[in-house]
Amino acid sequence: MKRPANPGAEKGKLVAYLNARLLDPASGLDTPGALLTTGDQIADVGPRLFSGGVPSGVEVVDCGGHCLAPGLIDMHAFVGEPGAEHKESFASASAAAAAGGITTLICLPNTDPAIDEPAIVEYVERRARENSLVRVQPMAAVTKGLKGEEMTEMGLLVEAGAVAFTDGDRAIASARVMRRALAYSTLFGKLVIQHAEDPSLARDGAMNEGDVSTRLGLAGIPTAAEAMVVERDVRLVALTGARYHVAQVSAADTLEVIRAAKKRRLNVTCGTAPHYFALNENAVNDYRTFAKVSPPLRTEDDRLAVIEAIKDGTIDVIVSAHLPQDVESKRLPFAQAAFGAAGLETMLAVALTLHHSHGLSLNEVLARMTVGPAKLLGLNSRGVLRAGAKADLMLFDPDKPWRVNVDKLKGKSKNTPFESIPLSGKVLMTVVDGLKVYDAATA
Repeated sequence: MKRPANPGAEKGKLVAYLNARLLDPASGLDTPGALLTTGDQIADVGPRLFSGGVPSGVEVVDCGGHCLAPGLIDMHAFVGEPGAEHKESFASASAAAAAGGITTLICLPNTDPAIDEPAIVEYVERRARENSLVRVQPMAAVTKGLKGEEMTEMGLLVEAGAVAFTDGDRAIASARVMRRALAYSTLFGKLVIQHAEDPSLARDGAMNEGDVSTRLGLAGIPTAAEAMVVERDVRLVALTGARYHVAQVSAADTLEVIRAAKKRRLNVTCGTAPHYFALNENAVNDYRTFAKVSPPLRTEDDRLAVIEAIKDGTIDVIVSAHLPQDVESKRLPFAQAAFGAAGLETMLAVALTLHHSHGLSLNEVLARMTVGPAKLLGLNSRGVLRAGAKADLMLFDPDKPWRVNVDKLKGKSKNTPFESIPLSGKVLMTVVDGLKVYDAATA
C-alpha cells in the first residue's frame, strides 16, 4: 500500500483541475473556477484561471462541477502500528483515510510500545513514509508509558517530529503532572490534548449514566466525569498560559466550561467526533457494541448542544476518533466489549449532515476538518487552497447518496456505528502532494 513514486510531482508536472466548485474555508472562497498544481504545490487558483484556455502540455482533470477543497486533516486517529497491526496498519488506515478525503492523519501515541521516546517517533514516521498513501504524523505521549506519572522528554520528542502531546485514550488524572506538562509545553508552543474522563468516575462504566443505562442494567459514566476534568484543567491553563485542547467533547456541561474559558481568552480549544452529533445514547439499545465509544454517546440534549457548539464556534475541530477494533474485541457482552468506532471513511459524510440538516455552509463544515486543525497543529501550508500551499486536495459530491456497507470499507476493522445508515456526500478523488491516491471511479 506504499504511496507510489510521483515523478510528475518531482519534476514539477503541471495539472489543471477544471470545471470545479472551489471551496476554501480559510478565505471563504466558494465559486466556480479552476486550480493549477505544479509538482507537490498549488500554483494558482481562482474563478478566472484558464478563462483563455489551458496551455499545451498541462494535464487536465475535469472536476465535473463537483466540489474541490483542501484535503481533510484528521487530528485524532488510532493506527495499530506498532503493536496492534491486526486491527489496523499504516497501509490499511491510510487507504481508508484516502477514501475518506483525508490527506493528513495525526496518529495517537497509545500504541504498544507507546510513542514516548524519540526513537519511536522516528520509527513511526519511517514506517508511515514507507507504507502510507496519505501523510501521517505522530503525536507523542505526555507521560512515559502513558502511566500518568512521569513526563516524557517533550523537547526531544518535538525535535524528532511530534506535532502535539496526549496520553491518547487515557486521561491525565494527576493535577500536578498536568500542570507540569502544560507549563513545559509552553517552551515549544505545542498543544497538550486531554482525554477528558475522570478515571475514578468512569471506572467500570460502559455507557452514559441515565435512564437508558438503568433500563439496560449497565454501569454508567456521568457527564460530570468529563466536565470536572476540563474545569480543573482550565484552572491550570490560567496558571500556565499553555495551549490546551479537549480531544472529544460529548456533553453540554463540558461545552459550557469551554465556552466560559474562551470568553476569558484562555488558550482552550476542543474537538468532537461525528458520532457525538449524529447519534445519542439510544444507539446502544439492544446492547449494540459498535456504538460503545469513549466518552460515551450522551442524551439527545447533549447531541443538540454539540451541534450548537459547532455552529457558534465553541467546538474548533471535527475528528474521526478512529479506533478500530477486531471482531473478538466487539462481539462480547456489552460491559466487556472494547470501546471504539472506525471513522475514517465516514467522517466527511456524517459531518455533512451539519450542512444538509442544520444550516451550516459547506465551508463552515470543512473548516473544522481543514484550516481548523492545521492552525492548531501549526501545519501552515496545509488545509487551504492558495498558491504555494501543499497540493493536498479532495474532490467530492456533497449530495451523492450512499449507504455504509462494511464489506466495502478499506480499513481492517469494520466496527462502524453507521452500518447500513444512508448518508449524503461522497469523496470522488483524493490528492496528496500532487499525486492521486484515491479515485472512486477505479476504487
